[in-house]
Amino acid sequence: MWRQRITRLITFNRSYQSCTKFKKTTVGGVLIVALLGLLLVFLNFWFPLRVQITYSPVITASDGSVINAFLSPDDKWRMQLQTHEINPLLKKAILLKEDRYFYYHPGVNPVALSRALVNNVIAGKTTSGASTITMQVARLLYPRQRTIPNKLKELFRALKLELNYSKDEILTLYLNLVPFGGNIEGIKAASVLYFQQSPQELSLAQAVTLTVIPNKPSSLRIGMKNDRIVSFRNKWLWYFAKQKAFPAKEIADAINEPLVAYRSEAPQIAPHFAYRLQKQFPNQAIIQTNLNRAIQEKVAQLAYNYQGTLRARNIRNASVLVINNQTKAVEAYLGSADFSDHEHGGQVDGVRANRSPGSTLKPLLYALAFDKGLITPAP
Repeated sequence: MWRQRITRLITFNRSYQSCTKFKKTTVGGVLIVALLGLLLVFLNFWFPLRVQITYSPVITASDGSVINAFLSPDDKWRMQLQTHEINPLLKKAILLKEDRYFYYHPGVNPVALSRALVNNVIAGKTTSGASTITMQVARLLYPRQRTIPNKLKELFRALKLELNYSKDEILTLYLNLVPFGGNIEGIKAASVLYFQQSPQELSLAQAVTLTVIPNKPSSLRIGMKNDRIVSFRNKWLWYFAKQKAFPAKEIADAINEPLVAYRSEAPQIAPHFAYRLQKQFPNQAIIQTNLNRAIQEKVAQLAYNYQGTLRARNIRNASVLVINNQTKAVEAYLGSADFSDHEHGGQVDGVRANRSPGSTLKPLLYALAFDKGLITPAP
């Protein structure tokens, strides 16, 4: 009997101890979660994440090509690249060079961070970094001096980016913010201003060129350091060849492709039309139009040549509006024969300018009178 009582007492004590341990563990876990929650609230308050990018207003033709552009509010050439515009060659080269595990990590690559930390400690200085593309976006959004506290902020913001944006959206942000020297930022602006073409049209050599410049945007200026840029470009092309990232023939062609590139001005096609739209839609990054680039350029050339033959008669200007009768789309808009001709009102938009109808209406009035039988063509 007494043995049974002792056994029950021992069992009760063990159950009581287990229950007590469970309660302590539960309370401890709740406290840890609460503290982590407070820490996250604190970090979120002190290190907020605001993705507010101002872009250069861009006017596009019916084929999507850039026909005109304006500086962003902060005086940058930063043309918005949309996800569907990303060149597959460029995307592959960027990921292989900058962050091959981009689609697998949560914004921070712990393996790369550990390796970089060990290497830097052994060397006694910074010899390698471990910034993922997401971390680079965080740094580009909040440029700061590279210190350990700022690096920690960058890590936190990278995690927040991953929670709020998809991988493709983060990659697009990166491609819109990477620096190319001077006031040029983003792949699209670099493609248009350096290669005079859209990002989708970039060759492999051009794509790799644009992947190496952001590492040293001040010293790798296209048009000034082309030989040095080619050296860096080919170094990475040989690396891609070893990785068998692209077909061997494409890489060989890219290595032999000369870098014929220079800094050009932004396109200035249909300037009157562009200014009109930019004023009408001041906060729109991309203004898509139905303008037919080939027709616009042909009309501009014809008007310039025609008014040139009429200068002897003191006719110094012309304006043309071409509208598709079926779709009512504006396919060409020429405000003046020469926008840069300040002496003869080249910047005045002749399409919209008020003018006396004069003899313009006479043929229409005569035609209407003929139809009504009010007059006859006979003398």
